[in-house]
Amino acid sequence: MMPGYYHTIEKPAVAEFKDRGSKFIAYAFPVETVQDFKEKIAAIRKEHPKASHHCFAYRLGTDGNSFRSSDDGEPSGTAGKPILGQIDSKQVTNILVIVVRYFGGTLLGVPGLINAYKTAAALALQLTPAVYKPVMIRYNLQFDYTQMNEVMKVIKQSGIEVLKQDMHLFCIMEIGIPKFRLEEILFRLKEVKGVELKLFESK
Repeated sequence: MMPGYYHTIEKPAVAEFKDRGSKFIAYAFPVETVQDFKEKIAAIRKEHPKASHHCFAYRLGTDGNSFRSSDDGEPSGTAGKPILGQIDSKQVTNILVIVVRYFGGTLLGVPGLINAYKTAAALALQLTPAVYKPVMIRYNLQFDYTQMNEVMKVIKQSGIEVLKQDMHLFCIMEIGIPKFRLEEILFRLKEVKGVELKLFESK
C-alpha cells in the first residue's frame, strides 16, 4: 500500500447467498465512525425485523486498529469472524459488512455457517470496487472574510477537503489536508495573512 493512502470502498453493495433454505443477505457500507455503524445496523434491523440474525463486522481508521464483529446469536465464531476475514482479505478499512440471515428450517452446522457468512460477505465486497484515498489530517481553519479568495485558491490547488464551513465576516472551516503534502500545504496556508490553523480535536 502506498504511504499516506488507505484502501476503502466508496459505494454500498448488496448480495445474496442461499444454502439449504436459509437466505443470507450481505450489505457492504463505507463508514467512518462508530456512529455511522450504529445508524446503519439500526436501519438494517428495521428493514429486516423478522430475520433470525443480523451479524456484522467493521474495521475503522486509517491504521485499521478499530474493529468489531458480532455473531448475533449464531454459534461463536461462525459469523462475525468470517465476515471480518473477508474485509481483511481485501485490505480495506472504514467499512462495515452486515449479513442478515433468514433461517430456512435446516441446521447448517458450524462449517456450513462459516461458509455461508464468508461467501455472502465476499459476494457483496466483489460488487463494490476498492479505492485508494489519501489519509487526511483534520484542521480548524479561521480567517477574515477579506482573505476568502486567497484561502480558496490554496484549497482548490492543494486537494484539501472542506468538511464543514461557517462563512460570515469571520470564517471558520474544518478541513482535511492530505498527510503526504501536510508540510507544504500548512506553509502555503500560513503565508496568507491573518489565517489561524489548529489541529482538529475530536470531542
